[in-house]
Amino acid sequence: MFRKVHARLTLLCAGITIFILLVMSCGWLYVSEKSLKDNSFISFQNDMNTLVSNLEQQTVISGEWLKNMEDNGKYQIWLLDNDVPFLHNRQNQSSQALYEEAWELCAARTALSGSSGYNSSVHTEFLFRPAGSDADYYACGAVLNRGQGRLQLLVLAPLSPLEAQIGRQRLLFLCLDLAGAGALFLFAWFFTNRLLLPLEESQRQQARFVASASHELRTPLSVMLSCIAASRKGKPEERLHFLEAAENEGTRMSRLIEDMLLLSKADTQSWSIRPEPAEADTLLLDTYEAFLPMAKERRIQLSVRLPEDLLPPCSCDAERIRQVLGILLDNALCYTPAGGRVCLSLSFGQNTFSFSVADNGPGVPEEEKKHIFERFYRADASRRDREHFGLGLCIASEIVKAHHGILTVSDTPGGGSTFTIWLS
Repeated sequence: MFRKVHARLTLLCAGITIFILLVMSCGWLYVSEKSLKDNSFISFQNDMNTLVSNLEQQTVISGEWLKNMEDNGKYQIWLLDNDVPFLHNRQNQSSQALYEEAWELCAARTALSGSSGYNSSVHTEFLFRPAGSDADYYACGAVLNRGQGRLQLLVLAPLSPLEAQIGRQRLLFLCLDLAGAGALFLFAWFFTNRLLLPLEESQRQQARFVASASHELRTPLSVMLSCIAASRKGKPEERLHFLEAAENEGTRMSRLIEDMLLLSKADTQSWSIRPEPAEADTLLLDTYEAFLPMAKERRIQLSVRLPEDLLPPCSCDAERIRQVLGILLDNALCYTPAGGRVCLSLSFGQNTFSFSVADNGPGVPEEEKKHIFERFYRADASRRDREHFGLGLCIASEIVKAHHGILTVSDTPGGGSTFTIWLS
């Protein structure tokens, strides 16, 4: 499933970004080409103004001078002196039809043929495409009156160099767009992969949670069904024993279901947290007194250490914090061997309360510390029993997070584990 989602997200992200890249590239290319064409035409107009000015000052026009003006094929110049072509033009009869078509357009655009006046001149520039051809030119037509004579000028500038430059620019943009599209596709591939990693991990955790919950629920259910079946076949004096066993397993199942419902509320962020000012030392003492009989029963020394200074009220949900302290203390008493010690302590500093539960039991291996707050996680065989499902620490962590606090685990000096709640 995630492979298809990954592929579709990659195509979506890459497609959108590549589309934006192409739109921006086409826009930039359009502006750039328009600027090139405008600048090229302006440059042509400036050259024509210079050429007409030079012709006005020339008394003798030689073929060498015309070749220089043509600038190695940049311009094609056609001159007529009183309607008689120059020798320079008569040598190039193949372009005669081209010149005549262009001159007709020049005459149609302006009154070139009818211009008059002693030593006067008129000229016009425009874009020209010959009939039946796909080659474009800049064209300039001019008439210079010299006394009783008249000099007619037609200049054609092929646009093939400009079109070649535009073609190279388009090819460059195409290569850049292809490279950009490839880079964007790779980025989208890795980005969506990183984006889906938490979702994949969440699905895996959910699958593990469902599998573990099913396993934990199946065990007491199987015992209950076995006890019910045995009570039907057993003797009357044995039925009470089977019913008690079924009741114990039902209680165990009920507690597991309540734990899972609590975690479900954490997942949907629907915790009923009601923070109110509470006495932190009272919370710790209440938990201590509640678990003191269990500690005596298991022959574990339970102590409490409180600060001597008067503490300010702690803003928290007192019942939820008691629940967290109860989970931590229950774990400590269950996993600490007989004759061991468990200590509850409270401290306050820098506007932060810290509740600690320290034991001298087997401790938590370093590689297991990052997993102990996961659901249904139990570190090793020494920490597995039928009374613990591996949800307590997860519930405690979620409650502390709902208070915007932190729950940490560290090693107790001399051996064991210390769980600390930090509340601001």
